[in-house]
Amino acid sequence: QVQLVQSGGGLVQAGGSLRLSCAGSGRTFRTYAMGWFRQAPGKEREFVASINWSGSSTYYADSVKGRSTISRGNAKNMVYLQMNSLKPEDTAVYYCAAGSDSVSPAEYVYWGQGTQVTVSS
Repeated sequence: QVQLVQSGGGLVQAGGSLRLSCAGSGRTFRTYAMGWFRQAPGKEREFVASINWSGSSTYYADSVKGRSTISRGNAKNMVYLQMNSLKPEDTAVYYCAAGSDSVSPAEYVYWGQGTQVTVSS
């Protein structure tokens, strides 16, 4: 069993930066790939970024590539999403998730509670 607790997020002006954090509990946390997803009102949940269990491989959605960095610290059971040059279209509820290394939400087993990111223009 893995529990994920998110922190970070909030309101930021366009062009600003935010770092989202996700703290995992459970002995098996470090065996899972981790992903970040987001969901805007009226839209489906979409993939943002993923990182494999060791942190050696990352993958990004085209919409955030070059502006975001996913990282993990297995010693502390933490995963981070650093987002720079934020745009109003980045506004959404962001979720961290643990599961298989995939862009599909269906491949992730455990989910954080979600955190709101709002980017004002």
